[in-house]
Amino acid sequence: MKLQCEVELVNRHLPTFGLRGRGRGTRAVLALGRPSDPALPPSQAGAAHLVIYTLKDKAGSRYQQLKENIEQFFTKFVEEGKATVRLKEPAVDVCLSKANSSNLKNFLSAVRLAHQGRAVEPLPLLTLAPLKTSEVEKPKTKMVITSRKDYPLTKNFPCSLEHLQASYCRLARIDMRILCLRKLKKLDLSHNHIKNLPTAIGDLVSLQELNLNDNHLETFSEVLCSSTFQKSLQSLDLSQNKIKALPLQFCKLQELIYLKLDDNELIRFPFKIGQLSNLRFLSAARNKLPFLPSDFKKLSLEYLDLFGNAFEQPNLLVPNVQLTVPLTLLEISARAILDYRIPYAPRTIPFHLCQDLDTSKSCDCGKSCLSSFIQAAVTMNLHDVAHTVVLVDNMGGTEAPILCYFCSLTCYSRFLDRSTKSNR
Repeated sequence: MKLQCEVELVNRHLPTFGLRGRGRGTRAVLALGRPSDPALPPSQAGAAHLVIYTLKDKAGSRYQQLKENIEQFFTKFVEEGKATVRLKEPAVDVCLSKANSSNLKNFLSAVRLAHQGRAVEPLPLLTLAPLKTSEVEKPKTKMVITSRKDYPLTKNFPCSLEHLQASYCRLARIDMRILCLRKLKKLDLSHNHIKNLPTAIGDLVSLQELNLNDNHLETFSEVLCSSTFQKSLQSLDLSQNKIKALPLQFCKLQELIYLKLDDNELIRFPFKIGQLSNLRFLSAARNKLPFLPSDFKKLSLEYLDLFGNAFEQPNLLVPNVQLTVPLTLLEISARAILDYRIPYAPRTIPFHLCQDLDTSKSCDCGKSCLSSFIQAAVTMNLHDVAHTVVLVDNMGGTEAPILCYFCSLTCYSRFLDRSTKSNR
């Protein structure tokens, strides 16, 4: 039986001589097993011994058989991967930390059985022998690959990886071996030739940062927006790709803080972008955005960059009228569901009606509308939604056109009157 953790050996006699231990642990492997030395007497050859292997001592520091040789167990913080085993001879405290709590419990149970002198045959004891360097060294948590020749083709990625960068490797697709790294928090696949994202990438439950800058992506899958990314993904870089639009479901990525969309072919933002309540840094420079969605004004950003977009000149007096009089029964029903916040789902109404309701518009008066509305573009100062704003154009402007919707002619007229008075 083995346990990987950090170990600190504290000699209880040191304070007697006015000395102190160094106070920090060393990466080690603890093993519980039988010695393989044929010179040992039979009484010791079959007994359980505790051995501590470190990178400097791969042969291991052996403590004699554990039977009746443990003074006390300290397990108050075992759920945090910490415990201490106090040996009688030598007078040493074996302090364990940064261990897997489940493995630590199993190991301590085996040590306790060995101490109590019970039959050791049922215990998974090893034949003690020196370990390889790879078995003792600290698990690798970061790997950076910046050329194709360094990319591993025959060896698997360490399962302990938390940060992986594989840039300039000319990858045409995401390696399936990467999708097995469940501890991965940061994945950088920038400067490759990736065209599609496999849905399995959404199974990386710990992933917080995803960098896909400078690839050949044309879409971002709806499936990924409904994956574990909803609760984990905080930073997403999709700049320098060929994306024209993001799906409506993109706004389910509620934990997003950083979003980079520079140098794409975006013609619109997600309709409900205002639902990204945690978003603080948004960059979408050098795209093809003509307008901003009405939901954009709900954002609260620290930094915003929309430089170099093809924003159109708004004209409030030339609206897009989609108003039908009288309203259809579908429109009346939809407005009632939205205004009274009546729950809906595919199990209660047809799926296509759910999609229509998800794309509803909010009028200036606060009420909702579905397909009967008046649409107009107005100018918005971007400082209303962001603390720091990069100039929209070379003329020094910080304003951009934003779409507004009105549920009736009355609401449009009132807004027009207010705008006319404010411009006087």
